[in-house]
Amino acid sequence: MRQSPSNSQPLIMDINPESAVAEAYRAIRTRIAFPTDGKELKVIMITSTKKGEGKSSTAANIAISIAQTGKKVVLIDADMRRPALHQMFGAINHTGLANFLANLSVEPGEIVRSMHIENLYFVPSGLTPSNPAELLTMTRMDELLHYLKDVYDVIIIDTPPALSVSDAQIVAAKSDGVVVVVEYGKVNRSNAKKVSFYLNQVNAKLLGVVLNKVKRKGLHVYQ
Repeated sequence: MRQSPSNSQPLIMDINPESAVAEAYRAIRTRIAFPTDGKELKVIMITSTKKGEGKSSTAANIAISIAQTGKKVVLIDADMRRPALHQMFGAINHTGLANFLANLSVEPGEIVRSMHIENLYFVPSGLTPSNPAELLTMTRMDELLHYLKDVYDVIIIDTPPALSVSDAQIVAAKSDGVVVVVEYGKVNRSNAKKVSFYLNQVNAKLLGVVLNKVKRKGLHVYQ
């Protein structure tokens, strides 16, 4: 997949859609929209090997990029341990995914929020639970995805790093494809192999790897 430089803004697809960085995200979007096997990708998970590699900003920009094509996109913050997406969008995080998974009285539509970006919707992580992995294994998560698939064209899910906790593996098993974000020049080959192994264990489809934090001189975009 294409690369995004180290000095890119978190929501570059929104604030500067004509930049070279935005073009790189559009290249990623194309890869997702037109997979080599021709199968539709409805649920896409974004993860990383470790924290700090930029998975959340990548998830946000991919979601915005797809929404800009006219498709209805819902972005889910399933990193209930260290949520970051609500800060990027300036959203309140009192009610979200964790609240729905843990409370039968909360309806799916109650946790989905419309954004200032047309066609983009957002499900924040909600209040921090003590058992995020257990919540993700519940049938409530399957019910939520079933509901969202009927309403939205594409579902993007941001999860914790794949090597830190089991959350990513659980979500990967429910997804149509996985994108792994790694920091350029700092990725550990052993860790990359472990992520691939963990994804294979749940029969997840690896769509590709995004090299993040690439210096601008290393970014080549057709103009």
